Amino acid sequence: MQPELIIIHQQVAPYVAHIQLNRPKDLNALNLQLMGELRDALKQLEADNQVRAIVLSGDERAFAAGADIKQMMGNSAIDMYNIDQFSTWDTIKKIKKPIIAAVSGFALGGGCELAMLCDMIVASETARFGQPEIKLGVMPGAGGTQRLTRAVGKALAMEMVLTGRFITAQEALHAGLINRIVPVELFLQEAIKLAAEVAAMSPLALKMAKEAVLKAFDSSLEEGLVFERKNFYLLFASDDQKEGMKAFVEKRQPDFKGK
Repeated sequence: MQPELIIIHQQVAPYVAHIQLNRPKDLNALNLQLMGELRDALKQLEADNQVRAIVLSGDERAFAAGADIKQMMGNSAIDMYNIDQFSTWDTIKKIKKPIIAAVSGFALGGGCELAMLCDMIVASETARFGQPEIKLGVMPGAGGTQRLTRAVGKALAMEMVLTGRFITAQEALHAGLINRIVPVELFLQEAIKLAAEVAAMSPLALKMAKEAVLKAFDSSLEEGLVFERKNFYLLFASDDQKEGMKAFVEKRQPDFKGK
């Protein structure tokens, strides 16, 4: 039997699920099968009311060391167009629940792009981020030129994309690509801890707040403010808003139901 390419760990903390990429011999290279299983796993957790935040990890050696080059090296442009591999990425982008990437070791090429597709990144001291596609005669295709530039700015993005240079966890933190650096033995634990903190909030407010933050990347300030305001008003139709504000006044922890 083929080993599972994706392992789902349910309830690693209250309302938190953990998805582990599981191609350790290939440094979790992102082939079409793995990405399809990841998409399906995320859609499954999106529909699960017992999950409010998701942690995505590889292992200590690699989050994901890139796309599976052997799988695509013989393809023509028409083959790539027909395979339409990025439609899977588009589906993942639409997941409404917060996703925290737990990154240790290599996050390169598609691995770096997948980490950036998540909402927050907790990195170990050994984490290395890079877009080395230029060394293969191609360029990033899953958001590496766009999300990286928005995260770290033009100068560093140009250097990484045009030379293929890897950056350290410390450089990534300084550039604003990641949220924090932790010892390698704690990278998954700390990501789960952050996810649990997120999952303690109102599920509805989490989805709408994530949606509003992401809107800032593809709209003008004015359009973004209008979108933010609409989501803000809409949350006043929820039971969670009533419970959250009542709990604040009564000086107790709120009991959010996602309604």
